[in-house]
Amino acid sequence: MSAIRPTLDELQSRDDFLHRHIGPDTIQTQAMLASLGYDSLQELTEKVLPECIVSHSGLDLKAPVTEPEVLSELRLIADQNTLVKSLIGCGYFGTFLPPVIQRNVVENPAWYTAYTPYQPEISQGRLEALLTFQQVIMDMTGMDIANASLLDEATAAAEAMTMTKRLSKSKSNRFLVASDCLPQTLAVVRTRARYLGINVEIFDPQQPPATVDCFGLLLQYPGTSGVVRDLTNTIAAVHKQKGLAVVAADLLALALLRPPSEFDADIVVGNNQRFGVPLGFGGPHAGYMATRDAYKRQCPGRFIGVSIDTEGNPAMRLALQTREQHIRRDKATSNICTAQVLLANISAFYAIYHGPEGIHRIAQRVHRLTCALANGLQQMGISVVHKRYFDTLLLQVPGRAGALLGAAVRAGYNLRHCDTDYLAVSLDETVTTEDVDNLLQVLGGDQHSTALTAATLDTISRSAIPETLQRQTNYLQHPVFNRYHSETNMMRYLRRLQEKDITLDRSMTPLGSCTMKLNAVTEMMPVTWPEFSDLHPFAPPSQTAGYQHLFTDVQQMLCALTGFSAVSLQQNAGSQGEYSGLLCIRRYHESRGQGQRNICLIPSSAHGTNPASAALAGFVVVVIRSDPAGNVDIDDLRKKAVQHADTLAAFMITYPSTHGVFEAAIHTYCGIIHEHGGQVYFDGANLNAQLGLTKPAELGADVCHMNLHKTFCIPHGGGGPGLGPIGVKPHLAPFLPDHPLVADVNPVADPEGTIGTIAAAPWSSASILPITWAYIRLMGASGLRRASQMAILSANYIAHRLQPYFPLVYSGQNGTVAHECIIDIRPTKEETGVSVDDIAKRLMDFGFHAPTMSFPVHDTFMIEPTESEDKDELDRFCDAMIAIWEEIRAIKNGEIALADSPLHHAPHTQHTVLAEPWERDYSRQQACFPVASLRQEKYWPPVSRIDNVYGDRHLFCGCPDLTSYQEDAGN
Repeated sequence: MSAIRPTLDELQSRDDFLHRHIGPDTIQTQAMLASLGYDSLQELTEKVLPECIVSHSGLDLKAPVTEPEVLSELRLIADQNTLVKSLIGCGYFGTFLPPVIQRNVVENPAWYTAYTPYQPEISQGRLEALLTFQQVIMDMTGMDIANASLLDEATAAAEAMTMTKRLSKSKSNRFLVASDCLPQTLAVVRTRARYLGINVEIFDPQQPPATVDCFGLLLQYPGTSGVVRDLTNTIAAVHKQKGLAVVAADLLALALLRPPSEFDADIVVGNNQRFGVPLGFGGPHAGYMATRDAYKRQCPGRFIGVSIDTEGNPAMRLALQTREQHIRRDKATSNICTAQVLLANISAFYAIYHGPEGIHRIAQRVHRLTCALANGLQQMGISVVHKRYFDTLLLQVPGRAGALLGAAVRAGYNLRHCDTDYLAVSLDETVTTEDVDNLLQVLGGDQHSTALTAATLDTISRSAIPETLQRQTNYLQHPVFNRYHSETNMMRYLRRLQEKDITLDRSMTPLGSCTMKLNAVTEMMPVTWPEFSDLHPFAPPSQTAGYQHLFTDVQQMLCALTGFSAVSLQQNAGSQGEYSGLLCIRRYHESRGQGQRNICLIPSSAHGTNPASAALAGFVVVVIRSDPAGNVDIDDLRKKAVQHADTLAAFMITYPSTHGVFEAAIHTYCGIIHEHGGQVYFDGANLNAQLGLTKPAELGADVCHMNLHKTFCIPHGGGGPGLGPIGVKPHLAPFLPDHPLVADVNPVADPEGTIGTIAAAPWSSASILPITWAYIRLMGASGLRRASQMAILSANYIAHRLQPYFPLVYSGQNGTVAHECIIDIRPTKEETGVSVDDIAKRLMDFGFHAPTMSFPVHDTFMIEPTESEDKDELDRFCDAMIAIWEEIRAIKNGEIALADSPLHHAPHTQHTVLAEPWERDYSRQQACFPVASLRQEKYWPPVSRIDNVYGDRHLFCGCPDLTSYQEDAGN
């Protein structure tokens, strides 16, 4: 130990968050720089970034704080929120998240750091959970097939509208929405319809539209006012018009109500929030969609299907991916590029833990309490409008609604204010008999005389659901829903699932363009604090000051980092950020009398969501070529900008480019677009390389989305949650999203109208914003700049180590790359037949997830190490790739045939390696221990290589009766 006494500041700096977040320490950083021939990070930065893009404006951020300090600051913010039991309903309800799920899933990095299961062999745990979620939705709705979740109920309804348009034999452009649908759903549907030429009309669900020509309609079941209706005649009427019927259904209500399938519904949508997912001030929650088997190829989102591996064992995978936007691009039917996986998993486990009897008990108890409340109110002379209901009562209180609302708040309850004469109250899983008694006292005043006890509650047998609408069919009958009801069994079941997957808690996930960086525990902790997790999104503003503080802080932080003047937080995925930003551009042109501008120029290398989002926003996509160096072809860009000068609306570009370089001509690109009347949209997927170094607004961008689940540390969760807020320059701010139930979402809204509503909740997935807030506060301006530099260093280090074996496809100035690099497998494939798939599967034997495959260039790997991985982990990955190269060289030299090689047979399961006899042309040791370090810590893939073709030809998207369930149960 040094004899020199360090100062207090030095002692503090050695324990700050920056050195926890960034993987390489000082010695490793210097070693990495030395291997590249640089003396400092600053020297490397100057070589990588063109001088013309460097920002000199600084970052207006507070000085970084320590982890204890950031938690203290967040506690002060959280305490500004007021916890009141919200019985507002309107699509959001209180629920209990079982602690065994909270501790072992929500708070477990094995679940929240997982990537989208594109590599199924190492994703069998989360795939099984998602398959179970699909089974839950299929059982509860009675439909043939369900996807693995969407973003929220409102966007699911909008997706269902466009799906019915594609499927319907009606030539009408009219889509009908029942007047008692959720107001936020109606708003999102209207936004989506506007630029697709669809006319949305409201109709009275009590009057079946027998003579109204339409391609589809949307019904709420139960209605927002609580009423439960027989949907038979209405659905029959729309079918007679050659249209299709969409039903938005409450999952918990379906435990007691006839499923929509029995009314002949075509599509059923909704959300999973009541199945164990906290309110979270609106999110994140998972939307769901279920439909007929015949419509599966038109259904948006992801399906989990059951296939087989090379040994004939059942194995799960993503199915029917040819429907997805990354393949179909501007011909895609949806721009959805993610699912709310972590939230879907929570609901699947909630259903498993409670089982069919538990779910039925919860629903029965909610309904019985509601009946008791209705009975008491009616005895006191208060009118309950609807006689058929599940959990929501619409109360007629002439002239007294405001007074009763205030009295309820003072008693600790939020009710829904409909107008001066009507109130609504929605009960949920958390309501007790004491709550019902309190409500009777608040609403009845002096007329209230007797307390409601559990004993008197048991005497109330009347149901407000008529027998003809009561559910008779079983649900959740699969063994998985009937075995894990003790906490011990549930805990072990969750552990068995997580052991099947490779996630960030095992090893680096080197996915280019996906930024799988550290999601620090300190950042994650506040998410489950009740002050953040238990607030209703439509609670009175007086109760949500903490959230408003948080929103303002995050918006100011993001503006400082990007150079924009305003930020909208309503987008709950990057794809929705793209869509929202493009709509802002459309509204801007319209506001200037240039609504004819409908051409969107997009580079050929763009993410698949870019053209898909442009098409959904009503744009015509025109593709711009890349030049031989991988940059935007300036001549082609200028030519097409001139060609479409009168109709040019937008140019979408990812920066740094999808090819992993900082294009020096970015100012020229933007200048060409602006010169010809267009606006520039920046895809913020690669913002991880910019913070503290450059700013999109200074480069010429008019709007940019920011993936908080990438650059700003919100975890992927296996493919969701996500957040994709957008930043805009002043001229676009008036068009940012609004919300029908919250007035101040866009304080500078254009009087002539904004783009409308993008997501169900005003601030979408609000409860995970503390993660981003904490990350920025912990890092500060200097820390964020350091993180960008370290991401660039790590990518260049990997490129340098691998270049003798796998050449780079593209590089920027001075032969450098940005925060990711693309290595070329095309020469390898031409010489040996070894494909990117072979290498990806072989990496599983080394305990690694593969890099991004064949994007943006076919037969390549895009590698992004992030700043969170230390040199030892980077070297371990490089050593694995070099060992694989040696196996490829053996094939090239004729020492072994590809068909007989470990590459062809990878991944190797424990069962495969232990099987007798061993008749392969390589040893068991090479199969499972290709490098010595694996003898100390070995991940065993649970299945062999999966047959994708078989899975699509024999599509099965429900829970099979697998022997693994028997094994898990100890049978």
